Amino acid sequence: TSKIDQAAAKSAELKEQIQELENELAALAKEQAEMDKIRAEQHEDYVKAKSDLEQGLAGVRNALKVLRDYYAADSAALLQDEAKFGAFMQQPAPPQKHDKATGAGTSIIGILEVCESDFATGLAKEETEESDAQAEYDKITQENKVAKAAKDQDVKYKTAESKALDKSAAEMSSDRETLNTELSAVNEYYAKIKERCIAKPETYEERKARREAEIEGLKQALKILAEETALMQRGRRGGRHHAFLAAQ
Repeated sequence: TSKIDQAAAKSAELKEQIQELENELAALAKEQAEMDKIRAEQHEDYVKAKSDLEQGLAGVRNALKVLRDYYAADSAALLQDEAKFGAFMQQPAPPQKHDKATGAGTSIIGILEVCESDFATGLAKEETEESDAQAEYDKITQENKVAKAAKDQDVKYKTAESKALDKSAAEMSSDRETLNTELSAVNEYYAKIKERCIAKPETYEERKARREAEIEGLKQALKILAEETALMQRGRRGGRHHAFLAAQ
């Protein structure tokens, strides 16, 4: 009984542990599913933001190239004309007449350069955040895989051990029932043998009753014997009477 109780208790404990592990596995699967959804949404937002930033950056850089080329060519032509005129007149070079246009161009280029820097910074930030988010996701996902594998193995081994204990307890219970049945039969047989072989001390009432039964039995025997004797005597007298009549 002790072994059966121990096996049953251990099996029940293992079943509780299995239930806890299964609950943890369910929670782990739910957490991973939520992570997968969030990561997919984050990546989708990153792809869109990256595309917008790259397009904006490309547009700004193209505009800067056009403006720089334009103002560089215009400035070179003006300087060349002024040089020719000064040499001809042998006079100091007059003030540059394109300062206003050059200043406006420089202002526009400066604004575009700020935009270029903002787009480049934003793009670099998006790429860094995406890289960090993906690295963190990969790290946690790998940890979850390891944890899941370990818990799955625990469930497998504990389930097998619990089933083995249940089987062992069932077999021991069956053996105990068989032994109890055999023991009951032996005890019953022993009781019968003991009753036959061991004299029990009689009480006064039991002895009195047994004695009265014996006396009553003797009385019945004497009565029967007397009746049979009387019948035999009558039979003999009747036989002699018939013989006397026959002789006459």
